[in-house]
Amino acid sequence: MSSAVASQRPRIALIHALALSVEPINEVMARDWPDATRMNLLDDSLSADLAASGRGLDAAMHQRFQCLAQYALDCGSDAILFTCSAFGPCIEELARLHPSVPVLKPNEAMIKDAAALGRRVGLLATFAPTLESMPAEFPRDVTLECLLAEGALAALNDGNGERHDQLIAEAALKLAARGCEVIALAQFSMARAKSLVERSTGLPVLSTVDSAVAELKRRLNGFAPRP
Repeated sequence: MSSAVASQRPRIALIHALALSVEPINEVMARDWPDATRMNLLDDSLSADLAASGRGLDAAMHQRFQCLAQYALDCGSDAILFTCSAFGPCIEELARLHPSVPVLKPNEAMIKDAAALGRRVGLLATFAPTLESMPAEFPRDVTLECLLAEGALAALNDGNGERHDQLIAEAALKLAARGCEVIALAQFSMARAKSLVERSTGLPVLSTVDSAVAELKRRLNGFAPRP
C-alpha cells in the first residue's frame, strides 16, 4: 500500500444486494484489513426487482447502481466492492465511469486467483444461476468442473449454518473425486465453509471474499485516499 494510503484509514464501500453477503465480507475485512473503515450499503430490493421485472439489466438498473456508487463516493469512499454477482455489467460500467477509484465485481479477484494456479478448478455454488453465468467469466484455458451444493442455501436461509457448511463440504469431496486440484467457492455466503472444505478435501480452497479483500488492498496501492 502506498505511503499516502497507509497514513490514513482507507474507506471501503461494501454494496450488497443480499443480506447474507453482509456478515462474510465484514468478518474477512475485520480479520485481514482491520485498518480499513467499512461502509455497508444494503439494497435488498435489487435482486427481487431484477427477477420480477423481466427486463434484465436495463437502463433503470444501471442508473440505480450509478446512484449507489455516487453516494458511496460522496461519502468519501476510496474503493467500492459489490458483493452480488448478478449485476456484472452494471459494475463494469461503473468501473469505466470512475477509473481513478477501484471498483470491483465480487467474483473477479477469485477468478483471477484460480486462473493463476493453472490447475483443474472445482467451482462450487449454492445458487444454481451462478453456475449458468460465472463459468463464462473464467479464461478459456481454465479447466472447470461445476457443481451445485443442493440444499445448502436453503439450510442457511433457515438458520442452519452447520448443515449449510456440511453440504458444501460433501459437494467439494465429489469435485475432488473428479480430479479437481483446487476448490473455488462461488458466493460470499459460502466463505464460512472454507475451513471445513479445506479439512475435508485437503485441497486449496479459494473464496470470493478472501480474494476480493486481497485484490482491493493491491489495487489501492498507488491510490491516494479521496479528500
